Amino acid sequence: MPYTPESVWELSITPNVTNGVGAVEELGAIGGEFGAESALVVTDAGLAEAGVVDDVTATLDPIEYTVFDGVEPDPDVGIFEAAIEEAGAVDPDLIVGVGGGSSMDVAKTTSVVAEHGGDVLDYVAEPTGEGVPVPGPGIPTIAVPTTAGTGAETSPVTVISLPEEDLKVGISSRYQRPDAAVLDPALSVSLPPGPTASSGIDALSHAVEAYVTRPYDAKPSPERRADRPDYNGRSPVTDLFARSAIERIGDNLRTVVDNGQNLDARRNMLLGSFMAGAAFTNAGLGATHAIAMAAGAIHHTPHGVTIAHALPAVIRYNATSAYDRYAEIAELLGENTTGLSRDESAEAAARAVEKLTEDVGLGGGLSSLGVEESDVPHLAERANQLERLLAGNPRRIDRDELEAIIRDAL
Repeated sequence: MPYTPESVWELSITPNVTNGVGAVEELGAIGGEFGAESALVVTDAGLAEAGVVDDVTATLDPIEYTVFDGVEPDPDVGIFEAAIEEAGAVDPDLIVGVGGGSSMDVAKTTSVVAEHGGDVLDYVAEPTGEGVPVPGPGIPTIAVPTTAGTGAETSPVTVISLPEEDLKVGISSRYQRPDAAVLDPALSVSLPPGPTASSGIDALSHAVEAYVTRPYDAKPSPERRADRPDYNGRSPVTDLFARSAIERIGDNLRTVVDNGQNLDARRNMLLGSFMAGAAFTNAGLGATHAIAMAAGAIHHTPHGVTIAHALPAVIRYNATSAYDRYAEIAELLGENTTGLSRDESAEAAARAVEKLTEDVGLGGGLSSLGVEESDVPHLAERANQLERLLAGNPRRIDRDELEAIIRDAL
């Protein structure tokens, strides 16, 4: 059968987004719109100890609530199971995820597994899991991010660590996309400079990779609507989200790292993170995230910091297939590309990212995270297996080329 290109694109985002200083005060009202009388709040112990969770739960009245604060960074399957067990015990009719991507991920998967039953790994793709599709909507879920980075508040994907197997796996389903998101910059003020910087660079990479990923009409047309992948290629709308996100993050990340109490900059970062999330969860990602996922699974490197080290090397590799897009990215990050050649314009984008990461304290390379030359082949092999991420990379890539990129990022 001859190749038939895709001619249709879809856009899926969280259906209700409440944004602004004081937005969290409306959390109880939003929960009430779902008819909620009881809620399970999924978060981490650090936010509970810092009083952030108290600030959030105070707005839930008259909804009764139970707090599960057992989430840890890169949560493993046991943490997901513990949250699901808690949901089974309290039988909530609302789930509220408060925190970074890990807490929101645990909340989203708790929503569907508590509703439909089974084990977490049942819904993970084969061969690691059973590949069972999520059958329908879960318990209504509200995401309340306290970091500007992951975009989990509008993502249908959750990431699960399997440390004994050096793996990170995921569950992807439209039914995991939160029903509402509350973006209140005041909740991110207490985030220290380091996590602020790394999460911000993660958000930037989401927007950059979404902006250069393959367009929807350069992918094969599915036989059925249900076969269209979540990452269905960039479209005019994902481009709008990505451009705005790149500019907002480039203009504000330095400020929030240096002065975390600047609410205007925090607001722009939260909005930029959401826009980047909306862009990449529809358009797709690329080699930067494949490398970061592999490094995180094998070496347990911090995701945002790994991204910071890998992104410039990936830009340099991909440049020949996306010169014009990288030139635009350079301009959005404040570089003047007037009179520059195609190569120079793309290099300006890589340098702009490097300068931003250095300015927010994330300079260095993968070697600073403990990755050594001898690790490169294994990392490249693992990254090469992440076909879902690499499918959208603008330039054809294989294991040998991934090795070269990782060496460049050391």
